[in-house]
Amino acid sequence: MKVVGLTGGIGSGKSTVAKMFEKLGVPIYISDDEAKKLMNEDDDVKKKIIALLGENSYVDETLNRGYIANIVFNDPLKLEKLNAIVHPAVAKHFDSWKSLQDSVYVIKEAAILFENGGHTQCDYTILVSVPSEIRIQRVLKRDNITKEQVLSRMNNQWEDAKKIPLADFVIYNLDLKDTDKQVNRIHKVISS
Repeated sequence: MKVVGLTGGIGSGKSTVAKMFEKLGVPIYISDDEAKKLMNEDDDVKKKIIALLGENSYVDETLNRGYIANIVFNDPLKLEKLNAIVHPAVAKHFDSWKSLQDSVYVIKEAAILFENGGHTQCDYTILVSVPSEIRIQRVLKRDNITKEQVLSRMNNQWEDAKKIPLADFVIYNLDLKDTDKQVNRIHKVISS
């Protein structure tokens, strides 16, 4: 079974593209969602996060996302250490999820696929690309955060110009009908 990595910067429309593949019958693994679950439910992961970022990392046994985001998006070393806790747990969870799938290929959606070397475990990679200004507007509308917070998160991701040469396919997600056509074309290539 092939593993296809799907990535793109914050606000690029990765989730929208993932849903288009899902409609074609492709199993989708959303790494960020699974990471949040593991950070909330896996006792070993929780202990390591508390050791790294302090007791305020959890409120009533629930991940204090605002507190953690405030720390790690302003401290690259802490972000790197947090990723070193979470990414191996997600990789292990993905492997067991994949073993339960019955498909020609699965998609692993991850925001920082290239940045953390995750693309090396994929048979193909797909980058969803959109100009930065459009991404910023989308995130401001969607997440109810400040432009500074959006830019802080974007600064922890590579620019598309650095990712495009590494991607097997690039989807330019500006018009949904056109995006859907690109998804269908890529699906035919990978499925054959």
